[in-house]
Amino acid sequence: MTTNKDIYILGIESSCDDTSAAVFHNDKKLSNIVATQDVHQAYGGVVPELASRAHQQHIVPVIDQALKKAKVCKKDLSAVAFTRGPGLMGSLLVGSSFAKSLSLSLNIPLIEVNHMQAHLLVHFIDEIDSVKPNFPFLGITISGGHTQIVKVKDYFDMEVIGETLDDAIGEAFDKCGKMMKLPYPAGPEIDKLSKLGDPHKFEFAKPQVKGLDFSFSGLKTSVLYFLQKRTKENQNFIEENIEDLCASFQYKVVDILMSKLNKAVKETGINEIAIGGGVSANSGIREALLDKQHRKEWIVHIPKFEYCTDNAAMIGIVGYHKFLNNQFSPLTTASKARYTIKTSL
Repeated sequence: MTTNKDIYILGIESSCDDTSAAVFHNDKKLSNIVATQDVHQAYGGVVPELASRAHQQHIVPVIDQALKKAKVCKKDLSAVAFTRGPGLMGSLLVGSSFAKSLSLSLNIPLIEVNHMQAHLLVHFIDEIDSVKPNFPFLGITISGGHTQIVKVKDYFDMEVIGETLDDAIGEAFDKCGKMMKLPYPAGPEIDKLSKLGDPHKFEFAKPQVKGLDFSFSGLKTSVLYFLQKRTKENQNFIEENIEDLCASFQYKVVDILMSKLNKAVKETGINEIAIGGGVSANSGIREALLDKQHRKEWIVHIPKFEYCTDNAAMIGIVGYHKFLNNQFSPLTTASKARYTIKTSL
């Protein structure tokens, strides 16, 4: 096992539409730069080809900024970590190609990182006032592409015990938001408007799925039929009730998520929870989790907003722990659009 006290890791994240680079000194973050892509707003969703082109434009300046902000030279790097998957293949290839080239030119190790593991391990970044989870804990990854409950036994010993059977939670927010004529991405808009509405004004269907798995397609269908019926009666229904619609929808999503988490805690006997992914920024979900902690039922770990969306800091911290265990990757490592936690161990 490596015992070097000065390990410098460059992390690169390019799985979807955010280009990000971070520099770590051991488990401490020195920089975390993210370049977002506004081009997708006009299309109501991420366009893969446009995303990969934007990554090509952003990756060099983003990495340059990350190194400069960290005050670290390329020659000081101990290894370069990159997102292998899951994600959009074109986007992943931009990050992996750059990481491989840098690894080869500097003659330093290459470290592949599973994007889904990284969302959970971001809690292990060493920061002031940060409290790291204790193993084992239940990890909840909630984003535009994934919804999973993971039993985390160690840094790289994870087991998915529940996941969505159809749509991810973030996808449900965006698609239902589109039905309510909200701009993309709709999640933040629904969250903002929900604070002004009555969460009990309208009732939407709660899918009945056995075990710890999720389903959000039924909820989307419920919202669709409800809006079709009401707008037929009043073409201005959505505009006149948008705050109550958002509050009622968000209330139902939080109810679905918390019901499964309650079940997972009972079945596993683990009451320490850590969430990650873009939807972990949602205020309704955060409040429901913190309420459990205030009642002293659960120990809850919620990431800073900086770490909720796709970012390279989560790649860097995983890279650091893999470096300690000499878990390096060959230059022949291929990107994987589909990459489960199980197949990455």
